[in-house]
Amino acid sequence: MKSRLKLLGLVAAPALLAAAVPTAYAAGTAQPHSTRAAITGDVLKGLNQDATHTGSVAAGKRISVAISLTPRNDKALDTFVAKVSNPRSNSYDHYLTKHQFAARFGRTDAEIKQLKDYLHAQGLTVGTVHSGNLLVDASGTAAQLQKAFGTKLSTWKDAKSGRSFYANDTAPTLPTAIASLVSDVAGLNNRAQLHHQTPSTVTPHNGPGGGYTPAQLKGGYNVSGTYTGSGQKIALIEFDGFQQSNITAYDNYYSLGSPTPTVQKVDGGSGSLGDGQVEVELDIEVLHAIAPKANVTVFEGPNSDAGEVDTYQAIVDSGIPTTSISWGAAESARTTSNINAVDAVFKAGAAEGLGFYAASGDDGSDDAGDGTTSVDYPASDPYVTGVGGTKLTVTSANAWSKEVAWSGGGGGKSSVFKIPSWQTAVQKSAGGGYRQVPDVSAHANPSPGVSIYSQGSWSSVGGTSAAAPEWAAFGALYNQQAAAAGKANLGFANPTLYTANGTGFHDVTSGSNGAYSAATGWDFTSGWGSYNAATLASKLLG
Repeated sequence: MKSRLKLLGLVAAPALLAAAVPTAYAAGTAQPHSTRAAITGDVLKGLNQDATHTGSVAAGKRISVAISLTPRNDKALDTFVAKVSNPRSNSYDHYLTKHQFAARFGRTDAEIKQLKDYLHAQGLTVGTVHSGNLLVDASGTAAQLQKAFGTKLSTWKDAKSGRSFYANDTAPTLPTAIASLVSDVAGLNNRAQLHHQTPSTVTPHNGPGGGYTPAQLKGGYNVSGTYTGSGQKIALIEFDGFQQSNITAYDNYYSLGSPTPTVQKVDGGSGSLGDGQVEVELDIEVLHAIAPKANVTVFEGPNSDAGEVDTYQAIVDSGIPTTSISWGAAESARTTSNINAVDAVFKAGAAEGLGFYAASGDDGSDDAGDGTTSVDYPASDPYVTGVGGTKLTVTSANAWSKEVAWSGGGGGKSSVFKIPSWQTAVQKSAGGGYRQVPDVSAHANPSPGVSIYSQGSWSSVGGTSAAAPEWAAFGALYNQQAAAAGKANLGFANPTLYTANGTGFHDVTSGSNGAYSAATGWDFTSGWGSYNAATLASKLLG
């Protein structure tokens, strides 16, 4: 089951329009546009084509925003991450602490003060300045935000869904000296709509539901009983909640003895339980199935683009080494500035030794659903391990038997990111020189799916939302073995996984996701394939 973050709007090319530096930020003083610069790529396009304008946002409506800043020495950061993640580099595994990252790549305290002073002068309340000095939270009334960011906030009604939302009419502007630091102002629109796609095959049962059990998943992927994830931490990013009673019922049925998940609410959390509850409980239970003793922290954020970037930043702030992601949207459904803001958080995480595993989507090669080929973000981010879907078959002894690509598994080429250096060895002509997705894969076919207990009953659930935590669980198991061997965590896994060159993987050579077919070695349906936990860990540990 793939949860979706619907951010509708065309991608615009990122750029900053240069202008003269203003001399003052006095409250109540309207700064002329000639002294400001626009954060282009930070506005929804095509609103007049797919939505109806209904009015203006009430001046007194309070709105929260998250302001992302570009890393200092961004090219040097790219170089650092490339070296620290490359097994052939002398810098491999020499990650930065949060303080070291801030000192080398974060914005200076003086630059943060400049931004804060400006926001205060516009009447805004400045909230958290996150670790790394690259994300600042603020809030204020619609009138204050309109003045501070030089734009108008209007109300709209979506032509397809009928949902009402608000959005900035034009790209936000800031005094040029500040605009040169800023990559995104998340929160000026709330068109983001988070929901999940529930497979039609989900039917409640009194028993385990017909899906794969923990024993079948662990047996199929050769997970040794010696390693349980003990002492390891895994983060989940979620935009809905869960009921612990369901998790307890699952754990007790399979005698897993898993620690109770910890919940960390970001920006007030995700609100009351919604239809994403099944998604959250699937994620937790799959982690418990494969790495039952790992400590799971569920980061619950609000249904907004500002909530998304804040929640990812909270995970990086926590330092938890492995994160599973089951929410996303087609690249074409996001603004460029939104992608840049989230990508910057992933890059900081990679520099600090954190690994992210993201579901690649459940719509095959057409993630956008528009009849073309497209991929899901954040699975397409170069600092994220994109996880595709397969159909796993196990023997009566719960051993791997065969695996084929699942027709719904997302895969293809990015339209945003150029191919990273660690992927050029498997570059395909169909990729056109762009990032290729997925990197790896795991069981996702809904028939049979994964046995879960949710909303008071058993069911079988599939999708790459099951595959992502299957891989995050492997990350925790590997980190447990690495700690015992006195070695560093896996961290940002892609360069290391590609260096393995297929060793430790079940190569998926049959099946299709629409435009692409599985083949020997890396392919657009399954990446390198699924993991053989024992042999892959042995290969990566050297």
